[in-house]
Amino acid sequence: MTTSPRWRSVLTPAAMAAALAAAALGSAGPAGAQDHTNPHPPYPAPPPPPPPVGKPPCPGRPPEAGDKPVKPEYPVKPVKPVLPAKPELPVKPVKPDYPVKPVKPELPAKPVLPVKPVKPAYPVKPEKPVLPVKPELPVKPVKPDYPVKPELPTKPVLPAKPELPSKPVLPAKPAYPVKPVKPELPAKPALPAKPELPAKPALPAKPVLPAKPELPAKPELPAKPELPAKPALPEKPALPAKPELPAKPALPAKPELPAKPALPAKPELPAKPALPAKPALPAKPELPAKPALPEKPALPAKPALPAKPALPAKPALPAKPELPSKPAIPSKPTKPELPSKPAIPVKPTKPELPSKPSLPSKPELPSKPSKPDHPKKSEHPKKSDHHEKSEHHEKSEHHKDSEKHD
Repeated sequence: MTTSPRWRSVLTPAAMAAALAAAALGSAGPAGAQDHTNPHPPYPAPPPPPPPVGKPPCPGRPPEAGDKPVKPEYPVKPVKPVLPAKPELPVKPVKPDYPVKPVKPELPAKPVLPVKPVKPAYPVKPEKPVLPVKPELPVKPVKPDYPVKPELPTKPVLPAKPELPSKPVLPAKPAYPVKPVKPELPAKPALPAKPELPAKPALPAKPVLPAKPELPAKPELPAKPELPAKPALPEKPALPAKPELPAKPALPAKPELPAKPALPAKPELPAKPALPAKPALPAKPELPAKPALPEKPALPAKPALPAKPALPAKPALPAKPELPSKPAIPSKPTKPELPSKPAIPVKPTKPELPSKPSLPSKPELPSKPSKPDHPKKSEHPKKSDHHEKSEHHEKSEHHKDSEKHD
């Protein structure tokens, strides 16, 4: 199959005409078959189950979650024995002094390194040869005009579409059966009244704690002695003025450069004048010795703190009263019998489906128009001579010589 735009434009009208005729005749059959479908009537749903009766309480669970069992009393703790006095630790021995370290010996003198050899000068590079003049490219030929495209044939007139047959009438649907009436449930029995709990006894009053003894007054600390005044530091001597540096000698005038194309030999530079000797800096004066600081006075001893008084004994707590006994749980009521469920109605018989009508005969297809003759292909222009490999595409002798030197 070709993909040329000239062939595509010729085959499109004929292919469109055949596709439209086939789609018009093929849509009549499935459309008529879908119109004659008769859906089945749905079956009646079963009646919903009766609602559940209230859930009976658990047999081993108490009537109220707030009531807790009686907690037993804690046993009396034994009196803690008095610990014996801690023995005194033995006196630690005095740590001996470290032995005197030996004097580090002096290292031997470093040997003098040999003088490095002088680096030789690089050889003079040869001058680069002048490249040959690049040849001019040949003139490109003028591109020829394309041939004129042939005119396309006229599109044929399509035949009229046939009319579709009329839709048949569907039969009437059967009536649904009547649902049964739901029976009434019996009334729920009344629960017995809960017995009242006995009153809780009042707790005994807490004993009054004895007052704590007052702490003794803290002794006053002695006054801190005043520190002696620091001696004033002596004035530093002024530094001597730096000597002025001598003026630098003026540099000689630079020689004029020759013309650029042919580079002559470079002229020798004149000898650089010697710089004058740098004057020696004067010696710095010695700083005076700092005076010794006075000794700090010794601080007075702190007075001893008074002994802490002993705390009074804690009074014993009274015994807790016993809780009253729990009342008995009442008996549960008997569960009533549930009523009998109604009988499920009989399903109705399914009616017979009506017979499908016969489909009409398909109309004859119209005659297809004859295809036009294919146009003749035009001759393509020949390739020009400039596409052939010319002399300038090959490597020149100069490029080949430069590759050998590299």
